[in-house]
Amino acid sequence: MAKTPTRRRGSNHRPQTIGGYLIQRLQDHGVDDLFGIPGDFVLQFYGMLEDSPIRVIGTTREDCAGYAADGYARVHGLGAVCVTYCVGGLSVTNSIAGAYAEKSPVIVISGAPGIAERRNDPLLHHRVRDFQTQREVFEKITVASASLEDPLTAFRDIDRCLDAAVRYKRPVFLELPRDRVLTQALFPHETRVDPQQSDPDALQEALCEAAALINSASRPIIIAGVEMHRFGLRKELVKLAERHQLPVCATLLGKSVISEAHPQFIGVYEGAMGRDKIRRYVEQSDCVILLGTFMTDINLGIYTANLDPGLCIYATSETLRIRHHHFHDVVLSDFVGGLLKAKLAPVRRPLPARRRTADRPFRARANKPVTTRRLFTRLNQMLDEQMAVIADVGDSLFGAVDLNLSRHTQFLSPAYYTSMGFAIPAAIGVQVADPGLRPIVLVGDGAFQMTCMELSTAVRNGFNPVVIVLNNKGYTTERFLQEGPFNDILDWKYHRLPDLLGGGWGFEVHTESELDQALTAALANQDAFSLLNVHLEPTDISPALERLANRMSLVLSPPDQSSDSSLSN
Repeated sequence: MAKTPTRRRGSNHRPQTIGGYLIQRLQDHGVDDLFGIPGDFVLQFYGMLEDSPIRVIGTTREDCAGYAADGYARVHGLGAVCVTYCVGGLSVTNSIAGAYAEKSPVIVISGAPGIAERRNDPLLHHRVRDFQTQREVFEKITVASASLEDPLTAFRDIDRCLDAAVRYKRPVFLELPRDRVLTQALFPHETRVDPQQSDPDALQEALCEAAALINSASRPIIIAGVEMHRFGLRKELVKLAERHQLPVCATLLGKSVISEAHPQFIGVYEGAMGRDKIRRYVEQSDCVILLGTFMTDINLGIYTANLDPGLCIYATSETLRIRHHHFHDVVLSDFVGGLLKAKLAPVRRPLPARRRTADRPFRARANKPVTTRRLFTRLNQMLDEQMAVIADVGDSLFGAVDLNLSRHTQFLSPAYYTSMGFAIPAAIGVQVADPGLRPIVLVGDGAFQMTCMELSTAVRNGFNPVVIVLNNKGYTTERFLQEGPFNDILDWKYHRLPDLLGGGWGFEVHTESELDQALTAALANQDAFSLLNVHLEPTDISPALERLANRMSLVLSPPDQSSDSSLSN
């Protein structure tokens, strides 16, 4: 996670420059690496980065730089991306929108035309409409933004935006005109760090009401969401579950927030998309403690989750609701810490029987075609604590719900924003953030075609992700919603991409025995990326996706008026 920022005083011996101060504050916040693509409006700042301890990782596209910074932030705590004006900045907006939606703190730095060259409103290259357009776009998808054009306010704006990224776990935007990079401070600047604090009366009242609700229940349960990871509260979550013997489940976006081998963990809750056993256990609870959970359509199984607000404690970084009572100015970490200290009766409710997929040995059948179910069964045999699973949108995501993740195995996905193409560049960010983690990338062929060239960055930097392409010849998720040729894509020879890039290993997989052999070889290959082209039938899907597709069809289908008896009277 990101380290606590350093308080910094200005020096009378060496005047601070805007560009230099920005680099120093990135370092103070623990940002050791930065992703991006240079351009003429940001070249001078790139030169300063080159002379700094911050490592710059060049990517093939700006949107991929954004995804990589997002993946880096999810593991490291704070990420950064640097691009040129408009053509770079506007290219990165989709990946930054996803980071905003899913609370991943990324600092977006963009170059801009100099203030002096804007006189007389010239039509400079890269400009769109006017010189404020780029910043106005980013204001919609960041929690704070600033144009660093005034030396009187620029240093304070840098502090304000970086503090907002850390505090709210969302992206911020800084636009740096190229003639302000070396502009010096007009007076020494001192950094101020104001910690976020709860209203003590509101906190105490909320804790008393929460404790009373939990103690009055015989079947309480915790549903843990992604904010427990974002705000560094995973250890507190485990302590809370252990101290009071509370059962815990996770949301899809929050998967891996607690070790799935922990005795208090029962599974992933996602309404009708999930297993019936887990759904019944959660929905029969008489007190549901939702901690850091996003109430999104996918997390709620396309709103098939059946949770009574009158029995819920709903605590996030933005809101706290206990039954129908709303509390303000209560910090999530303070509330969780208070629950740890509260006098709660231990829960004596039996837990549902655990699935032990990983305990069943995978026996490959030589000529048996691979299925999605068997693919994920085999993957469960190979996961260990030195891996991070990164799942893209589609059956690669829904099938991954059934993977059993150990104590240190991390799971990343765009399970709320659901932007295809996330996984491969995010894997680059993950491996930069923690070289000890080996990314296992699960990606459909459609999503792969969007950002696959970022494997060039893996070759260039010696990264070794294992990329598993679920090749079902198109957008299978959407085929179950609306069949049509628009869901078909060209069937590439994905396993030959390493030949094009001049690095990596490719494997073509049709059968279970080929899958077993390819995964064994891929894990043994530590020096470069491995790519598995796994051929699947276009109609073959995971059980979770089948449940989702059935639910979506019901939601999108017009009602059958002929069977509505109320209309015949």
